[in-house]
Amino acid sequence: MSDQKSDVQMEDIVSLCKRRGFIYQGSEIYGGLSGTWDYGPLGVQLKRNIMNLWWKMFVDEREDMFGVDAAILMNQKVWQASGHVDTFTDPLVECSNCKARFREDQIDTSKCPACGKTETFSEARQFNMMFKTNVGPVDNESSVSYLRPETAQGIFTNFKNVVDSFYPDLPFGIAQQGKAFRNEISPRDFVFRSREFEQMEIEYFIHPDQWEEEFTKWVALVHEWCKQLGLPEHFVHELEVPEEDRAHYSKRTIDFEFDYPIGRKELLGLAYRTDFDLKNIERVSGKSMDYRPKDGSDPFVPHVIEPSFGVERALMAVLVSAYTEDEINGEKRSYLKLPTHLAPVKVAVSPLLKNKPELVNKAREVYAVLKKEFGNVMWDDNGNIGKRYRRQDEIGTPYCVVIDFDTLNDNTVTIRNRDTTGQKRIILDELVSELS
Repeated sequence: MSDQKSDVQMEDIVSLCKRRGFIYQGSEIYGGLSGTWDYGPLGVQLKRNIMNLWWKMFVDEREDMFGVDAAILMNQKVWQASGHVDTFTDPLVECSNCKARFREDQIDTSKCPACGKTETFSEARQFNMMFKTNVGPVDNESSVSYLRPETAQGIFTNFKNVVDSFYPDLPFGIAQQGKAFRNEISPRDFVFRSREFEQMEIEYFIHPDQWEEEFTKWVALVHEWCKQLGLPEHFVHELEVPEEDRAHYSKRTIDFEFDYPIGRKELLGLAYRTDFDLKNIERVSGKSMDYRPKDGSDPFVPHVIEPSFGVERALMAVLVSAYTEDEINGEKRSYLKLPTHLAPVKVAVSPLLKNKPELVNKAREVYAVLKKEFGNVMWDDNGNIGKRYRRQDEIGTPYCVVIDFDTLNDNTVTIRNRDTTGQKRIILDELVSELS
């Protein structure tokens, strides 16, 4: 058996996701809605595993981190103070022939991608990407709100609440996972850029004199996170964003990029936001954002380091990294070499033959034990055993357990390894510990 990593094509990933129940086009039965995606049974579990791993690593295993879950709808002053109302825009151009609209920086030529006409684009104008809505029965300026375009502001607006409730020592962080919404002009590249997505963000509050030291620590933590996702080190790159390209609030930003099939694109960002956000809240709300050190020294407004993670971009990188092709006995095999802790199905349990009640009953007993122990366990009796193995390989299941006639005689089962395709017999009493 050879094991050679192929050059993954985007079509391979999209096809697998649709065929095996990872990701579907949003509202597909009605013709779809651009920039929206639905996660099927395997996709939602993979996404949950990624998010749970992040929460475990950055919240549960740390003493200096506090979790919040802020409302998606917030007072419009939040977005006025943060600058989103005035500056959260992309350059939009419109074709005068077919009226199609595009982001100016995504158009390579003067030829319209929709109708093919040339020299038909309007002058660029700034298009605000926030979804605007009204809260309550009255439609006026005072009822305006927005679907949040990021989760960060929900953290900043709760800074004072967390300090007043827990009075943590600096440095400390506030973490949040949740939905964000952006009215992208040109959603594209599968789930990489969509209109509805999930973020995992941290605002890490520090003394301004310590920002460089803490920033360096977070660079190392980001690389450890990528390692936990199973991303090859040579696929992950640091891009030091020059001053002219940084957000106006940032004193330093590193974009961590990944080699996707669509090219080298941003996976996540790490920014030193200074005291920009808390100072804006202080200015607009009229409430002090000072932190009072426990040693009695002078109060100050903390500065912030922000690691910002996109769930969908992480999931897409995981799938690209895991997608593997090899050859077994002259036959091509494609499978997902997922880290065991991320695999949506940990173990598949099968009776060798589904028309033999004694095998099925014994397999059901084993399935019940493993289901209770590991949760993400699949029952699979569809097709012959070879087809089951290929199906489980393709969705990334690390182990298959097969109950056969020998099981009834000596209480042993076969465990088959996804990556090596090797098989071994093991006593049932040792099965849970072996899989653990």
